[in-house]
Amino acid sequence: MDPVTVVGAGPVGLALALALSRHEVPVVVLDERPAGDADLAERRLARTAVLRPDTAAMLERLGCTTAEGARWTGWRTLRRRSTVARVAFTGPDAGKEDPADEGAFAPDDEHEPDAEAPDGGPGEPPPLHLPQHALVRELRAALAAHETARIVPDSRVTALRQDGGGVTVETQRGVAWRASHLVGCDGARSTVRKLLDARFPGRTNVERYAVAALRTELPWPGEAVLQRSPLRGVEVTARPLPDGVWRLDWLLPPDGGLVTPEALLGHIHDSLGAWCGDVPPYELLDTGVYAVHHRLARRWRIGRAFLAGDAAHLLGTFGTQGLDEGLRDAGNLAWKLALAWHHGASEALLDSYEEERREAVGCLLRSADRALPAVRGTGGWRTVRRSVVPGSVRLHDAILTEGHLGRGELAGPVLYGRTPLAPATPPDGSVPVGTPVGAPVEDVPVTAPDGSSVRLHDRLDGDLLVVLIAPGTGVWERRHWLGAGLMPGLAAAVDGLPMRAELLVAEGYPGAAAHTVLVVRPDGYLVAALSGVRAAELTACADATRGGAPEPGPATGADLVKETAGGAAEDAVEAAAREASAKR
Repeated sequence: MDPVTVVGAGPVGLALALALSRHEVPVVVLDERPAGDADLAERRLARTAVLRPDTAAMLERLGCTTAEGARWTGWRTLRRRSTVARVAFTGPDAGKEDPADEGAFAPDDEHEPDAEAPDGGPGEPPPLHLPQHALVRELRAALAAHETARIVPDSRVTALRQDGGGVTVETQRGVAWRASHLVGCDGARSTVRKLLDARFPGRTNVERYAVAALRTELPWPGEAVLQRSPLRGVEVTARPLPDGVWRLDWLLPPDGGLVTPEALLGHIHDSLGAWCGDVPPYELLDTGVYAVHHRLARRWRIGRAFLAGDAAHLLGTFGTQGLDEGLRDAGNLAWKLALAWHHGASEALLDSYEEERREAVGCLLRSADRALPAVRGTGGWRTVRRSVVPGSVRLHDAILTEGHLGRGELAGPVLYGRTPLAPATPPDGSVPVGTPVGAPVEDVPVTAPDGSSVRLHDRLDGDLLVVLIAPGTGVWERRHWLGAGLMPGLAAAVDGLPMRAELLVAEGYPGAAAHTVLVVRPDGYLVAALSGVRAAELTACADATRGGAPEPGPATGADLVKETAGGAAEDAVEAAAREASAKR
């Protein structure tokens, strides 16, 4: 069977190729950049990525090293000179005394009297901040370890044709590549999207920012900062990187005026001087200007071709991260394409990628569009309302804080509440747990089939997961409980499911009673929670997760394996059948 072809060798395309390789699907990545330019072209410290804990963990599961990134110790939101929100993250520095609270910033008398500075307290996992060129380099290194994956440089796509058996892609060099499926991860100006004639409506220049990467010392080592309404200058965000490097982003006026070097230096001096009293020594490493656009492709799947990442959506106001959503696209699509490649797939399974991911990103864009006029409104009644309505400014500060931290309506956890990959009605024996159906499962400790103790999220991006909640199993040796109670019946039910599944055991799960059985998709979303061993309901959940039985079509990768490696075994079966017939 032909490999899957991914167009685009940015973070999303490489992550998708890695995820497919983990599922033993051969992948060809077409990169339009010439050989040798991939690492050099994007080596800029002003171009970085902030990854939420779930997407950073996904990359680490795929074998991508993230050691060059910084995990923040905290986040604080300032208004003028006062801290109005503060969140501490887990990690080696969480809970340490904060030098910034010892007089670096005194409260401003003009600040709203009700805007106190809540302390989020330790416990929230930190985001990961790293240069994008380092992320691409490590993704390439991880992909190079897979023999079934190949990156082809200097391969700009010029044409594509689909038929019932696959997709043919042509490049500018006249080379034709045959693919079982095609995924366009080729960015905002996607050639694949244009060749598929998929519309890409939305808004241009929703926000503009000037950005600088510099090495200096700020009053909040390891902590990211958003300052709104500073006494001098404009709204600015400071986010730390390793080795004393900071990325600073200044919100620009919406008029689209030119940002001169003198203006950028003025922003730097205004911010550093306000934070440190005097402008400290600094080394300017990189600068740039970027615009945020809001766009959403009408179609994400056309036949055997798909769109992902910036080719499918653009977002990024209020500190939200489009790359996060692109990596979630990759995680959602990879296991579905793997099922299609190995076993065949129903149209419902492949259609579910667009239905789930387009709705999720659309919700984020709608939330941002609703908040934008109030938070960024200027002139007339909007300015008056922001000044006189009690708590309005504080609400806007909270909206921005949640956007930067990946929480709330602007960037919170995705919920596939209306997914087609679920039973039409709740299965008999369904019970409520702390996670709604269609939401990401909690990362609890579990026991794997080999007896090892791991985290539940460590088993994601593979097979369907069936988790038995069995308090007390940690006290007893595995050999005692493996063949007792519900385990034998549950193991037999899991062996009979219509898709590959892994049986795990957990001491507990939030909101789950003893003997609850969780059914979890390969990408970590809860399908159902059942009371006890219910083989028929388990089978129905697994069948719904794969979108129903595969539809007849060309030979799958699994079929080809049977035809080659399994040929001798099939000959032996046929010979035995002929011998038995002769005896009769």
